[in-house]
Amino acid sequence: MKNLFILAITCMATLTSCNKSQEMDKEKTNAKTYMEEFHSYAQPNDAVITHLDLDIDVNFDTQVISGTATYDVVNNGATAIILDAKYLEIIAVKADGKETRFQLGTMDESLGQPLRIEIKESTNKIAITYRTTAQTEALQWLTAQQTADKTNPFLFTQGQAILTRTWIPIQDSPQIRITYEAKVQVPSNLMAVMSAENPKEKTADGIYHFKMVQPIPAYLIALAIGDIEYKAISDRTGVYAEKSMLDKVHTEFSDMEKMVVTAENLYGAYDWEQFDVIVLPPSFPFGGMENPRLTFATPTVIAGDKSLTSLVAHELAHSWSGNLVTNATWNDFWLNEGFTVYFEIRIMEALYGKKRADMLALIGRQDLEDELESLKDSPNDTKLKLDLKGRNPDEGMNSIAYDKGYLFLRTLEEKVGREQMDGFLKSYFKKNAFSTTNTEDFITYLNTNLLEKNNITFNTEEWIYQPGVPDNAAIIESDAFTRVEKVLQAFVETNTIDASITTTWTPQEWVHFVRNFPEDITLEQLQQLDDTFYFTDSTNSYISMVWYEQSIIKGYHGNKVDSKISEFLNTVGRRWYVTTLFKAFKKTDRIEEALTIYKTARPNYHSVTSNTIDELLGL
Repeated sequence: MKNLFILAITCMATLTSCNKSQEMDKEKTNAKTYMEEFHSYAQPNDAVITHLDLDIDVNFDTQVISGTATYDVVNNGATAIILDAKYLEIIAVKADGKETRFQLGTMDESLGQPLRIEIKESTNKIAITYRTTAQTEALQWLTAQQTADKTNPFLFTQGQAILTRTWIPIQDSPQIRITYEAKVQVPSNLMAVMSAENPKEKTADGIYHFKMVQPIPAYLIALAIGDIEYKAISDRTGVYAEKSMLDKVHTEFSDMEKMVVTAENLYGAYDWEQFDVIVLPPSFPFGGMENPRLTFATPTVIAGDKSLTSLVAHELAHSWSGNLVTNATWNDFWLNEGFTVYFEIRIMEALYGKKRADMLALIGRQDLEDELESLKDSPNDTKLKLDLKGRNPDEGMNSIAYDKGYLFLRTLEEKVGREQMDGFLKSYFKKNAFSTTNTEDFITYLNTNLLEKNNITFNTEEWIYQPGVPDNAAIIESDAFTRVEKVLQAFVETNTIDASITTTWTPQEWVHFVRNFPEDITLEQLQQLDDTFYFTDSTNSYISMVWYEQSIIKGYHGNKVDSKISEFLNTVGRRWYVTTLFKAFKKTDRIEEALTIYKTARPNYHSVTSNTIDELLGL
């Protein structure tokens, strides 16, 4: 009896604590002042969503998701709440359980439509019944033939930057964070997973329940459905993949738990309980997407030797920079990606040594130089703090945010010292956990907690608000790459190469070798290298991509290489790889050839990729 009494008191105390926590969360939401947002119609200072209950049915026959999105609302006396919607059919809307009037505004090509819902000043819940359409951009429906096992269809979503509004009506701004629960009905032979607490096995009825208890922005709500299985790596890490790939994926990503431990040792506890990765079909448009608890990844990183797993380190690092502390607007995107690249390279250095970290950093530095050259006619786009008003935020998702952002932090580290830098970043993540920040707030925090505190002068504003790269940028060197360059130079001069020298090269060294072919390398020399190292038949997608790029630019033709390039573009949907090759075709005035390939390849691409290539090729 005594134990029951104590248990009852404990439960009451816990309940009181939970209620108090919820009240504090509401007070925090009420007290928050949101920034002006150019990429969302929401007016969160008037009325803002705080929690989503999603109840949907996924129909592969009609390729439609239908159901109801119910939101808890914090209302600051508004008589209307505005959500974002694009290419959705809104069937009915309720406020506090009663039908209410709603209106979809004028369609904008990038932003979609404002969904204006009439509410009362006392309204604290709205429910929207809707269905997706054939134009929904976040969804990619794949036939069985487009998957690895080729036995069942597949579906995945991609929400970044502003595509979640195309499969859920929502306030689609990164500064609006919500918790969510979901009930998802799928065919009984398939499994559903989300950026939430996930199942490890299929259910008998195809109904799956999900819960995300930490507040996240809309772009991180993600769903994947397919004939997939799970295999644990540790108590808190594991992989999902189609059956034929599961063991290969598990082996490739077997260092995931080590990565999590390394990351925690650097910048504090992992706050999302579980870190899993799902390897999607090859049409996935990114290398990876940092959806909380469940990173989405491209199969192009499965190289068989763990050589491309820096991608996993990158997406893991987003658990702090991006997911835990999020850019308030897409103008501040560098706060997500620059910090993540810095963190990724620190993880790789701790796990695999400075040599590999230096190679990764130097490749990024070269990517940055290429990006600066491509943006020479729009220098404002080479600033870290962007001005994307009136533009799709995808236009800011390039090497500037990633690699200039990294270089800024790397240079800052060299100025203040690694120990000081690590202490600062750890406090930054802790102070801003589960919230958003912007460039100006970061500068204030940097000045107060690192620079002024240690009497250090640094050209922060030049790095952030001026185009290009400042003169004090850290110099990144790689002894390994220096040796690679000497081998390449000797080959160009003598037409001979000792293949035994290259037997221990990493894919990064091979990439550096291929990317640095001189302008005057001959077709005969390219043929000789291909005959020696079988570049055209490489099973490493990264090496294949840079070799095919050089083949196009240098005019290295032939039935085999041309066929392989076409096959690559028809089976790989990773936007970076695909864009690189189509840019090479455009640069060499081989547009007709590019269009011929694109005609058959385009149906295999997610809209994120096809929209980019459409614009590149002038379609």
